Amino acid sequence: MPRTALRICPLCEATCGLTLTIEGTAVTGARGDRDDVFSRGFICPKGAAFGGLDADPDRLRTPLVRRDGRLQEATWAEAYDAIADAVPALVQEHGAQSVGVVLGNPNVHTMAGALYPPLLLKALGTRNLFTASTLDQMPKHVSSGLLFGDPFAIAVPDLDRTDFLLLLGANPVESNGSLCTAPDFPGRLKALRARGGTLVVVDPRRTRTARLADRHLAPRPGSDALLLAALAHTLLDEKLTAPGVLAEQSEGLGELAAALGSFTPEAVAPACDLPAAEIRALARELAAAPTAAVYGRIGSCTVEHGTLASWLVDVLNILTGNLDRPGGVLFPLPAAGPRPRPAGPGKGFALGRWHSRVSGHPEVKSELPTAALAEEIETPGEGRIRALIAIAANPVLSAPDGRRLDAALAGLDFMVSIDPYLNETSRHAHVVLPPPPPSRSAHFDFAFNAFAIRDQVRYTRPAVPLEAGLMDECEIHARLVLAVSGMHGSAGPAAVDDLAVQATLAKETADPRSPLHGKDPAQLAGLLTGRSGPERRLDLMLRLGPYGDQFGLAVADEADTAPGAEAEADADAVPGAGERTAAAGTRAGAVVAGELSLERLLAHPHGIDLGPLRPRLPGVLRTRSGRIELLPDPIVAELPRLRASLADRPAALVLVGRRHLRSNNSWLHNVPALVGGSNRCTLQVHPQDADRLGLADGGRARITADGGSLDVPVEVTDTVRTGVVSLPHGWGHDRAGARLSVASAEPGANVNQLLDGTRLDPLSGTAVLNGFPVELTPLP
Repeated sequence: MPRTALRICPLCEATCGLTLTIEGTAVTGARGDRDDVFSRGFICPKGAAFGGLDADPDRLRTPLVRRDGRLQEATWAEAYDAIADAVPALVQEHGAQSVGVVLGNPNVHTMAGALYPPLLLKALGTRNLFTASTLDQMPKHVSSGLLFGDPFAIAVPDLDRTDFLLLLGANPVESNGSLCTAPDFPGRLKALRARGGTLVVVDPRRTRTARLADRHLAPRPGSDALLLAALAHTLLDEKLTAPGVLAEQSEGLGELAAALGSFTPEAVAPACDLPAAEIRALARELAAAPTAAVYGRIGSCTVEHGTLASWLVDVLNILTGNLDRPGGVLFPLPAAGPRPRPAGPGKGFALGRWHSRVSGHPEVKSELPTAALAEEIETPGEGRIRALIAIAANPVLSAPDGRRLDAALAGLDFMVSIDPYLNETSRHAHVVLPPPPPSRSAHFDFAFNAFAIRDQVRYTRPAVPLEAGLMDECEIHARLVLAVSGMHGSAGPAAVDDLAVQATLAKETADPRSPLHGKDPAQLAGLLTGRSGPERRLDLMLRLGPYGDQFGLAVADEADTAPGAEAEADADAVPGAGERTAAAGTRAGAVVAGELSLERLLAHPHGIDLGPLRPRLPGVLRTRSGRIELLPDPIVAELPRLRASLADRPAALVLVGRRHLRSNNSWLHNVPALVGGSNRCTLQVHPQDADRLGLADGGRARITADGGSLDVPVEVTDTVRTGVVSLPHGWGHDRAGARLSVASAEPGANVNQLLDGTRLDPLSGTAVLNGFPVELTPLP
């Protein structure tokens, strides 16, 4: 008899609620959960294909261990024995830096990926951490860190209340949003226009998002920072700024005009390939809007001046008074995040606390550029990476110069991969630990709730029980921590969670600002609920969070323990905020501030709505000055490089990537329902460029750049502007040894093979994956 179960979708950042139909242990259907407090029944093709992903016959169901040069099926005990024998011995002989860790994009879509990698890194003691951030959003972390003192203080557009939305390098109709968690992004954009608002899209392609826009600007790729600087210059030059209370909370506002003095619309127009008058008109319209939000994403991050572009996005939001303002951009307050703290100076944000061994790349947010991973493995000398732990990562396809990295991985002494597939990267592993299908895992969005356009909290337990032979994903991670730390066989996975709980409670009870100060950590730990270690840790985070019950020890008059109290402080700082936040203490509906726990959350299977975002400054700030630092030294030092680019001669042809609604990087190409149709790996070329180069629709071309050449099918279309070609990211499933039967049948081409890894945004270490020069040659 079929039954239904709830599950939060883990396949993109929208985090929609699903209702799964289950027969036995098989997911036979998926539809949107109409009662979900956040997504309200919205679903996209990825969510609808949940069952196909869950039952993919190519998913690994048992660990693999390399014996005599071949990966062979093994027991879980044999897999962890191999890790425990190899990794601690390598660390003892060659030091902690001989181990590297790579975290892929899917990590942030799982509970295990949020809870355990920090413990793994601590156990290893290595600084060699590489993540998908330096292939995606790291410029935004850097700019937020420099402006606000916290790299995770990322303001998101208030989509449901704004009057004017400016999108740069973002295609949320197809990506479902990024660093902006918003179910039914397309519907929200349509609603914006329906209520009389304005949508402006800046993108070199006429994307599905651009087709919804009131106005579409198609500048030359890579010129985002110049365009944004010209918009800011116009606001300053024409006295159109209105920062309001933000002026009192900011440093460097008076020096901004001089810093951006060179970037007039007339100066940047040739580089952007946009009329100066159009740039001025856009700035004036932005300034005149009752409320406005500027939002830039991957197209503005993965370019040569990605950090400057990300910084200028917030500069514009500040100059127009729209930062921390309803209808503008606001900072979410996630339920499992830290409690608000009193405003005041913080530790600030530093870049380059250490550097990579070979090329001297500075660390950013404790990470090194993924583009530097290959050289750290293949270059001899002390500190060479000899062992690698890859968790949900496929850098052979997602990082520049996959051929070089492919060869480097083959030379490792030891490699562990947590991955459900034997893919282009995990095929090099000595041990592969496969997580169970997503229906067998619990789900809580630790990462994406921090970027959600509405505060809410949801949790779903596994929809289907684990079958014999499978291991829970959290247990897989916990046992890995034990294996690398020398505790394999002497402790169980629960010990890892217990140690994490003990460390958190020890810190809380020692903190004079905490309502738990002076309490007994062991007694508090005994009050935690949950069926498992991960659930107990979630209960702890919810209880200590901004809406948590603080174990019943919260004191009503302590300003740093209740969101409502911070809202009152914000109301004093932001004119009109009092009316907006008067109900902050009761807006959670069934659960008010000061009552949240895992037990409470489980009583609301469709989630708890915590209300619209509200102003949070100055409490968010962690800069050394306690203010928004508009012109931090690293930004000032980088501006001359942007200024010099005004004199550059643009390349005749540059490449950009593209997103597709039924794809997510490299990890959904093995699901038949999500490939084919328009989701194809073709090189899109404008008709004028095709005529000039002798290319035909349906023909083939050789595309060449720094890292080499690819032969690709040509799609002639006017959806790309002249001088631009587009090839999607995440393809190239043609390597021997991978077991991806659907993906290998239509492998596509790995666009990142066109790069050699030397093009990086210097402040963030992010690979330049968009806007780099290429050459095209027609093939017979």
